[in-house]
Order: sequence, then C-alpha cells, then structure tokens
Amino acid sequence: MKPKVWMDWTVAPELQARIREVAELITDGDQEKMIGCEVVSGVRMKFDGALMDKIGPQLRILARPGIGVDPIDVDAASARGILVCNTPDAPTESTAEHAIALLMAIAKRVIVGDMSMRNFDSGLNRNDMRGTELLGRTLGVVGYGRIGRRVAEIAAHGIKMKVLVHDPFVPASTPTPEGITLTDDLDEIFRESDFVTLHTPLMPSTRHMANETRLRMMKKGSYLINASRGPVVDEAALIRVLNDGHLAGAALDVTDPEPPLADNPLLKMTNVVVTPHIASNTDRGVDAMHNGAVDNIVLAAQGQKPRWIVNADVWPGRFAGL
Repeated sequence: MKPKVWMDWTVAPELQARIREVAELITDGDQEKMIGCEVVSGVRMKFDGALMDKIGPQLRILARPGIGVDPIDVDAASARGILVCNTPDAPTESTAEHAIALLMAIAKRVIVGDMSMRNFDSGLNRNDMRGTELLGRTLGVVGYGRIGRRVAEIAAHGIKMKVLVHDPFVPASTPTPEGITLTDDLDEIFRESDFVTLHTPLMPSTRHMANETRLRMMKKGSYLINASRGPVVDEAALIRVLNDGHLAGAALDVTDPEPPLADNPLLKMTNVVVTPHIASNTDRGVDAMHNGAVDNIVLAAQGQKPRWIVNADVWPGRFAGL
C-alpha cells in the first residue's frame, strides 16, 4: 500500500506525477485528510504538537518549499521523531538579488521618482528624489548564511561597498573575501553601517532584534533593509525612527503582520519601499523550491532519508524500522 502525501500548495503536473509514482497524493486542501498521512507539506498553516498528534503516529516528515520553517514547532516535531524538511539552497540567489534591488531602490529613490512621473500633482520635488551614492559606503549584513554571503559578495565586489558582517554562528576569525569584514559585535553593525540588511531566521533570539535601541544606534540618515522575516524588526519602533527623521528610509520585503494592515503608516511613507514577500518568487527560485521539496517528499515516501533536514539530529526518527 502506498504511503499518503498531503499538500496544500500546487506543483506542476510533472512533479505531481513523480509523487504519484511512489505515493497517494492528496491535494484538495481538506485538512481532515491529513490524518493518517506519512508526509505532510503545508505552507498555509501552522503545525504545533497538537496538530502533529492529530495527524497520527505514522507522520514521518513535515516538508516545506523554501528556507523558512517558522510555522512549524520544530521542537515539538523533534520530540516526536518527525523530520522537518526545507529547501535552503533554492531561493538563495533570487532572495539575495531582491535584497540588492531593495537597497538600490531606496538609495536611488526609484519609487519616489516613479510616483512623480505617474502623478505630476503628487507634490514631490527633486529634493524628495535626492538619492544616496553607494560606492564606498558601508553595508552591514546581519546573518552570513547562504543569502547573506551572496548579498555581501554582490555589494563588495559589484558595487564596491565596504561590507561588515555579523553572524553569531560564524567566528569573527573566519577568513572572508576581500572587502568583507566579520565582527562578533552585533551592535557594531548598527553603529557603523550606512545601510543594514537583515538575513537571519526568525527565532526567539532574533525576534525584534532590530529594536528601537539598535535603530537609534544607526547613523542619522542611514537605511534599513529587511528580506528575512517581519518580526525580526520592531515595526512600531521603525515607524517612530522614520517619522522623526533619524533614518533616511527603509526597504522591506516582509512585514509584521503579513500582509500589512491597510492603515500601516509604512505604506504611506515616500521613503519606504515595501514588496509583498516576493524575494524568492522568480522563475528559477520557484522552480528550485518546488523541485527540492518534491525531492524530499519522494525520498520520504520511499522510506529514504530526505536531502534537507532542519532537525537532522532526529534522523532516523519515525523512519526507524521501515
């Protein structure tokens, strides 16, 4: 009897066919049909221990496309021997390029210029469109994982910015490419940078990491970019430091909550660029995430070790004895 795979997101017919070769695939979105499944891949819901127990003891993996697994209680999954899988390599290039696009857009006042051209009665003038030259400016990168490294590389070697990087999991003594310097002091990133870009996962230690204290450490006239997770930034504090003119601007692909409420002041600020969490939403990015997630699902359905496991120390977990 084939194992059951439940998904609430859509993949191309050829990827569905790969899954159906080794499993019964359920795609109608009926959450009750998760019960009894060995593999569950949900992107529109949160998974806590209670839901995992409801699905049943045969649940072996929770699989997601992309990097983020914050909707899953990973500790609860680990305690039950359930593997949590993602596709960490897939969105790297697309997300890094989007972060650089946000950096350029806010520095060069692209959105304000576009608004002025489309609405000649907007009241905007050329002073409102005065941008910031990037050559030789300092970019602070928080998080030196796959995406952070690529952002640092593009900024240092392509734009010729000075790049200062912090990651608590990367020792400051680690060799880095020319133009990129590691620091073990997170506050130094905020104090010394003209631009700060965030590339860290959401976890208790990073929630509101960019708080009011750190935002006010930043140089007057500097910029914040966030293409990681919305709650990494204290959004109320960000609004205050933008309103009083301490920061020159912000560029965000993520908000808290997401999507933002209609009355969110950030949406009315001409010195803020906001995109709807689309950094990885490119042709190659989506294709890589979907293929990677299906790779994990197919391997799990065959009783084999998935390629990417967030809680790898749990292996073999509920795969034991298959």
